[in-house]
Amino acid sequence: MTNMASNNPPFLAACHRQKTPHTPVWLMRQAGRYMEEYRTLRAQHDFLELCKRPELAAEITVTPVERLGVDAAILFADILLILEPMGVGLEYSKGDGPMIHRPVRSGKDVDALKDFEVKRELSFVYDAVKRIRKTLKASVPLIGFAGAPFTLASYLIEGGGSRNYVRTKTLFYKAPEAWKRLMKRLAQVIAEYLNCQIAAGAQAVQLFDSWAGCLAPADYEHFVLPYTKAVIDAITPGVPVINFSTGTTGLLKHIRASGGDVIGLDWRVNLDEGWATVGHDVAVQGNLDPVTLFASPKEIRRHVADVLRRAGGRPGHIFNLGHGVLPETPVDHVIAMVDAVHELSAR
Repeated sequence: MTNMASNNPPFLAACHRQKTPHTPVWLMRQAGRYMEEYRTLRAQHDFLELCKRPELAAEITVTPVERLGVDAAILFADILLILEPMGVGLEYSKGDGPMIHRPVRSGKDVDALKDFEVKRELSFVYDAVKRIRKTLKASVPLIGFAGAPFTLASYLIEGGGSRNYVRTKTLFYKAPEAWKRLMKRLAQVIAEYLNCQIAAGAQAVQLFDSWAGCLAPADYEHFVLPYTKAVIDAITPGVPVINFSTGTTGLLKHIRASGGDVIGLDWRVNLDEGWATVGHDVAVQGNLDPVTLFASPKEIRRHVADVLRRAGGRPGHIFNLGHGVLPETPVDHVIAMVDAVHELSAR
């Protein structure tokens, strides 16, 4: 970290724990159903079409940046796109969420997963990145992303969402060698996928381990940490990596050990306590409860002020929600939050 002010845009400067003119802010699910512009496009196209047509993905990515005034753009895509070329039968079912029709439940299933060329099969994602980078202002960085090995493995094994992850945990307990083969394979593919996004123009990447909160600390350390670390260690040097998870207050030391320039903190831990746990030699991102955005603008501002107070003006804080924007969130309340972050943190 340097105490000097940076010439980087505020988001990238904060990733490197450099001083910024204000605390940068962006939002997970920044482009989503809470925005009328997205709902209009979604009514005309199915979800996979939006992801696979670069001009649509670019439009969806850029629109909220211009409307909300945030400090970074997040690529519009989905963490499961990387699984489709493996031949598992990915489907986005209206109302039911994503489904895997040929789930992985054994070592034989792991070995049956198709090999594919990451650069070729997911080229539509990189084409979207190139379009977005040409459209965005130079001062607005673009964040690429992927699902982390554990979260993607859980989708593959459960076949969709889950409450208790029984099949996933059963596989790593009963068939640890099959689990190891699956996680190694996913880690390799994810790292290549992220590096292709970077080569296309992404200036930072986020690894989403949205389901890691279901794990006991010892299980995370043994069955997950080595593979998350392998992904992060393989990312193009110099490109900031955000290690995001949720429901993981009890895992923060292990998550820090798995790597990342920025550690995501959700709302279940006070930001100052979470930052102390992961260490002040790393940046943090978070950590407003997404439901706070349903409160009045005055109340939103009060909660923003509390998060900023806990950050203490220390370089390396990126303001975000603890998870994604909820679909029913009023857009005006999101704008009020972004404005409050910029106003209250101005140095």
